[in-house]
Amino acid sequence: MSDITQAPIAAHAEERQVKLVKMASFGAGEKSTVVISIATALAILLLWWLVAALGVVPHLFLPRPDEVLTQIGVIYHDGYAGASLAEHVSASLFRIVVAALIAISAGIPLGLLMGLNRWAKGVLDAPIEFYWPLPPLAYLPLMIIWLGIGETSKITLLVLAMFAPICLSAQAGVRSLPIERVNAARSLGASRLQLFLDIVLPSALPEILTGIRIALGVGWSTLVAAELIASTRGIGFMIMSASQFLATDVVFVGIAIIAISAFTFSAAVRFLEAFLVPWKGKL
Repeated sequence: MSDITQAPIAAHAEERQVKLVKMASFGAGEKSTVVISIATALAILLLWWLVAALGVVPHLFLPRPDEVLTQIGVIYHDGYAGASLAEHVSASLFRIVVAALIAISAGIPLGLLMGLNRWAKGVLDAPIEFYWPLPPLAYLPLMIIWLGIGETSKITLLVLAMFAPICLSAQAGVRSLPIERVNAARSLGASRLQLFLDIVLPSALPEILTGIRIALGVGWSTLVAAELIASTRGIGFMIMSASQFLATDVVFVGIAIIAISAFTFSAAVRFLEAFLVPWKGKL
């Protein structure tokens, strides 16, 4: 009888001794870095203010942050170079959004095709790899000669800059697909369409979204070059026009607007990434 009563007690004692051990995270981990990022931004602003206030760099070349904020208000109320701030921003946003839509619409299907088909990869890989490392200013004259000085040449320049990262990321997403998933789906009788929609596309989606985020950054960095083509509106035009008159505060205003816009676009893609591929980085 004592053996029977002691057995449950011993079992309960062993259960109490069991401890859950959480594996140590690797890399940056899952903790938020918002506080660190805000503190870094404030430190950079403080350093900027100190350098400008102490005169380490001449005031003509480096205005104080408060002077840049004042200039934003001036441009907002009075405009710049014959256009309001809203007209400059909307012109740049129109070019970026249209170019991004074209680059995404063409880059994702072609990238998936290159990952799935040997002939498509052989035909498309060489020209993409050839032109992608070229800076946009290198083929800017060709855009002007071939397409004129209208919106077509500006948007085409942005499309070329944004297309390659999206296409190559889609291809990389397909090629990184574990063959075990494909074989498992085939063994369960999946058709080619089901294999593509349920296995290939979801597996490539994280790489595709990363490519879109990179492409948007490239597009914003190319914007200044695109708006060199006989523009009268746009943030890039505003920056180049102000630099010719050494209006450094206006240049900083344009840089700040591009940075905020690019950050907003990147944050939107990150949000979409968290919604569409919540498993990324957790498997």
